[in-house]
Amino acid sequence: MSRTWRWAINIIILLILLVCVGVIYKLTARQPGFMLSCSSELFNRQQNEQDSKHYLLVDLFSKDGQAQINYRYFDLDGNSTGSVSMQGQVNSVDLDSMLYDISVKTKQEYPHSDLKQAPEHYKYLSYVSSLNLNRDGMHNLSVQVLERDESKDFAVVLFQPSNTVCGCRLVN
Repeated sequence: MSRTWRWAINIIILLILLVCVGVIYKLTARQPGFMLSCSSELFNRQQNEQDSKHYLLVDLFSKDGQAQINYRYFDLDGNSTGSVSMQGQVNSVDLDSMLYDISVKTKQEYPHSDLKQAPEHYKYLSYVSSLNLNRDGMHNLSVQVLERDESKDFAVVLFQPSNTVCGCRLVN
């Protein structure tokens, strides 16, 4: 066997080993875990006025590719006006644009006893997520970090499709 064939065989074996290492890394690499504790005063674009009766707290937790999102709504006196808890998985993380793509598989809703008093954001989130879960079996959402200050453990985060911008505390 000539030297050229030996080199060709060695290079092919090396390429196969590199591909195998890449596949093993991809299968064993874990999504980075994160925890955000967010808050926002609610704003209704259609009325061009702030929903001054309610505010929103969002807790987002992710570990090992699984995600838990809790939306909690309160009136100005601190009384609960409803909550939505969602569970799913992190599909992808784009660290360059700080974008997290999440597929929600299940949710539980805890509406206020008087649904007319519920915030518009709650009604919208309930409607859209139920529609997607019933039709597709999942509700896709994305979380994008718009601004981040590591020294203060603070970030400004955009939640889609609800188009909600929150100030978040980064929890390590």
